[in-house]
Amino acid sequence: MTTTKKEELRGKSNWRGFVRLLLQTNPPKLVLGIALGLSVISTLVGLVIPLFTKNVVDSFSIDSLNWLQISGMAIAFVASAVASGVSVYLLNLAGQRVVAGIRDRLWKKLLVLPVSYYDNHQTGDTISRMTNDTAVIKGLIAEHMSGFITGIIAIIGSIVVLLYMDWKMTLIMFSVFPLAFIILFPLGRQMFKVSKGLQAETANFTSVLNRVLSEIRLVKAANAEPVEYKEGSTGIQKLFKFGLKEGRIQALMAPLVTFVMLMLFVVLFGYGGMRVSSGAISAGQLVAFMLYLFQIVMPITQITQFFNQAQKAMGATDTILNVLDYEEENPHAGAAVTNASQSLQFDRVTYGYKEGEPVLKNVSFTMEAGKVTAIVGPSGSGKTTMFSLLERFYSPQKGAITLGVEGIDQFSLISWRSQIGYVSQESPLIAGTIRDNICYGLQHEITMEELKKASQMAYADAFIEELPQKYDTEVGERGIKLSGGQRQRIAIARALLRDPKILMLDEATSSLDSKSEVVVQQALQNLMQGRTTLVIAHRLSTVVDADQIIFLDKGVVTGSGTHQQLLESHEMYREFATQQLQLQEQMVAEHAPSAL
Repeated sequence: MTTTKKEELRGKSNWRGFVRLLLQTNPPKLVLGIALGLSVISTLVGLVIPLFTKNVVDSFSIDSLNWLQISGMAIAFVASAVASGVSVYLLNLAGQRVVAGIRDRLWKKLLVLPVSYYDNHQTGDTISRMTNDTAVIKGLIAEHMSGFITGIIAIIGSIVVLLYMDWKMTLIMFSVFPLAFIILFPLGRQMFKVSKGLQAETANFTSVLNRVLSEIRLVKAANAEPVEYKEGSTGIQKLFKFGLKEGRIQALMAPLVTFVMLMLFVVLFGYGGMRVSSGAISAGQLVAFMLYLFQIVMPITQITQFFNQAQKAMGATDTILNVLDYEEENPHAGAAVTNASQSLQFDRVTYGYKEGEPVLKNVSFTMEAGKVTAIVGPSGSGKTTMFSLLERFYSPQKGAITLGVEGIDQFSLISWRSQIGYVSQESPLIAGTIRDNICYGLQHEITMEELKKASQMAYADAFIEELPQKYDTEVGERGIKLSGGQRQRIAIARALLRDPKILMLDEATSSLDSKSEVVVQQALQNLMQGRTTLVIAHRLSTVVDADQIIFLDKGVVTGSGTHQQLLESHEMYREFATQQLQLQEQMVAEHAPSAL
């Protein structure tokens, strides 16, 4: 089925989807019922007022003033205003609860979506679903739903009374409405298309903002401000054009509605005046007729606004349901890991991000429990993909990864991932305190003693104790207030506190200066003791100490063994070792004291 056909089917069913989305949030039905009931009461009171006016006009004189009648009208006005005010508040309350429910479902869903979803969707788009699209739905419920329902009641009630009062004038009045519908319906269709385009472009612009502002240091370091300004400016211009299109449609709709209504008033005043002069109707009836006409015209405006907002809400519903209907991870499905201290095996594993383009091809090797396995190979050979498969961010397209004799996909995600500690070259930190980052993800309370022990083993306690707020020191966005070595040691402390049985290290010292490297290397030795460790190796020191080395080239295992075995049997590994040895000798020469 083509994308266009899918969109057409979605468009036909989006009202059904909208209702489903609302019902799934368990809206406050009692509050909505009371609010709409009060709106109906306010509308019905409004329908009675023109009849009061008719009687007053027809029998108007100082002597004939009925103070009871006037008091009744005043009470009706006040009751209508109070009911309307309470209704608006309750509808707003219901709208806020509904949008909170949708946002809660979206947030829960976003946290259990697989990594592959985020590979294919920009962060700004996802943020737009959570903020902009839910706000559109809230606007429909809180601001326009009441006007739509009461408008329908007001129109039907007014028509019934008008037909009773003078059916000829009523038919003349309604002869204009088909003309208005023929003019306004195509404009409404155009408004729907523009609204969907505007929402999509808003999401794209949000993505640009999120990407640029989250990496503002890279932007400045690369002197990329003009490039990013141009891209952002393009987005602004697209939003401007959509805004202009929306404005043009509204500019056509408003005068057309006004023109139709004015024409209607002129016709009715002329024809009504003739009927009053001939005695067919009274002056009070003509006044009441015009008041009822207002009660038809005003709701038509509200109903038009409702449908405009509804078109936007349908577009928002589509994008929200696309997220909510996406296949998610179930972190609790599967068995708990009872013994993670077993060998891990890749058995003929093949995986590619795109179909027909495998990154790993028929990869097989075994990581012995408690031993260190180093992965060596040129950039782009699939080393990081191997880590992602172990974390179960993705599943092998062929083959299997086993722990002992069981496939790792048999274990629950929450249990499996709790067995893994991962330290990368650029260990991510969250905005918060050092304590928040070390304890991140742990569900149980961590004592200060446990916190300090993990920090000591990670050689992080020395610099933490020197900070003014110690463990309560804010690290800034992505840990920007700390040095690379400090960030790495906090990441190692975090891994130690989790006490994982399986370690994945993306050569966590490769981007550090020599002083920081020594400290972090010592911390990593503490972390690796007694654990099954897989290391992406960039340096010879890591490779020499490994129990097993796997050489990966273009997704294929081309050699495995110890450092000495590969040095003798594998040409590409020998080149790698020779380059690393020359690099080390060069660094030693640069740091050696100058001869006198």
